[in-house]
Amino acid sequence: MSTLLIDLEGYELTQEEVELLEHPLVAGLILFTRNFYEREQIQALVKSVRERVKKTLLITVDQEGGRVQRFRKGFTQLPAMQAFDSLSDILQQQHWARESGWQMAAEMSALDIDLSFAPVLDLGHECRAIGDRSFSSDVQIAVNLASVFIDGMREAGMATTGKHFPGHGHVLADSHLETPYDERPQEAIFSRDLQPFKQLIAQQKLDAIMPAHVIYTQCDSQPASGSEYWLKRILREKLNFSGAIFSDDLGMRGAGFMGDFVARSEKALNAGCDLLLLCNERAGVIQVLDQLKLTENQPHFIQRQTRLKSLFKKKSYNWSELTKTPRWLENHKKLSALQQAWLASKND
Repeated sequence: MSTLLIDLEGYELTQEEVELLEHPLVAGLILFTRNFYEREQIQALVKSVRERVKKTLLITVDQEGGRVQRFRKGFTQLPAMQAFDSLSDILQQQHWARESGWQMAAEMSALDIDLSFAPVLDLGHECRAIGDRSFSSDVQIAVNLASVFIDGMREAGMATTGKHFPGHGHVLADSHLETPYDERPQEAIFSRDLQPFKQLIAQQKLDAIMPAHVIYTQCDSQPASGSEYWLKRILREKLNFSGAIFSDDLGMRGAGFMGDFVARSEKALNAGCDLLLLCNERAGVIQVLDQLKLTENQPHFIQRQTRLKSLFKKKSYNWSELTKTPRWLENHKKLSALQQAWLASKND
């Protein structure tokens, strides 16, 4: 069963990577800044993957905007999510959030990339891992802006991924570097951080969800990414979410609480994840491919494969044609200007 998304080391696809990508456990890959130096090159890399690997792969990236934008030169400089809330006019906030979602998704689709992991639904800007990646510290503002950003993504044919369930914004620690602990009572999390996920699930706007490598100590002893409580009892049963669940990167130090790479993968799958990200750990990837044993019942297997198939892009764009359209040209100018103004305001 295909479940693992892995990374590539450089600008070109190696034969070892072809063999890894063809492994039955591998469902796709995620691209990083280290895989990119210009648009033509990244297009050639994606084309090489599509042609050389003898199966269909889900190709993904983190192209949120702001400081998390893997491809920059030759692409629209997308605003940080907090930049929209800085606009004084609500209609302008919503317009540019929608256009940013569309612009990002259309540009990625023109590279033959299926999915950018967005939007961030965490609240507040204090967490070192989140900061200005969050739309707002206000629940309803965050929901409203995320909703129109999603509308733009979907108009461009891209599935949406809400992250980091049930909310990473309160803790200050960065789960890339350590396992954060959120000591608040359950009621505080449910009445605030969980709300963007709950409301957007109810609106049927989330195709996938990525849980946090955070331990919510008053709710469960495991990080949400490896917690049956959060993924099965709350996300599936209480919130009735039926889409795909991605683990966050199991190579992050925040996932180390769950053991070695095989143990992390097993725990995430048993907790309810459908798809596992494992990045920046080639030896760990090989270990998982060699040792992870899946004994899934047939209905669960079919569910996971159906969820995976729902994440592939629904539209294709030609880069040359896309970048001549009035919509792309205006967005390219105005969104870049918004990000520049936002950066300038932060430096004042």
